[in-house]
Amino acid sequence: AQLQESGGGLVQPGGSLRLSCTAPGFSLRDYGVMWIRQNPGEEREGLAAISPSGRAENYGASVRGRFAISRDHAQNTVYLQMDNLKPDDTSTYYCAAGVGLEASMFIWKYDYWGQGTQVTVSS
Repeated sequence: AQLQESGGGLVQPGGSLRLSCTAPGFSLRDYGVMWIRQNPGEEREGLAAISPSGRAENYGASVRGRFAISRDHAQNTVYLQMDNLKPDDTSTYYCAAGVGLEASMFIWKYDYWGQGTQVTVSS
């Protein structure tokens, strides 16, 4: 099972993007989902996580107040709304899913990953 991210691109500082994470071929309904980013040679950074029900959310310190995670079971999609983007947000963004995870921010718990989508914040 593999996830699929979309919505990345080039945006100016202060701008917004919304990333989407879908799961072709299986339902995300029972899965907690997390958004992670990573630059080459750097550690992965957990950004936001959401429980299967959508009632629980957690955020990393660097994005709290600027990013928002949400999910739509009917669309089998998890979103990451990113506002007030900064050049330091430039990275490859991944979504990952783990069955039953209640908005855990422990990256190692997530079993299924996408290929990533590039976000570049630059003027």
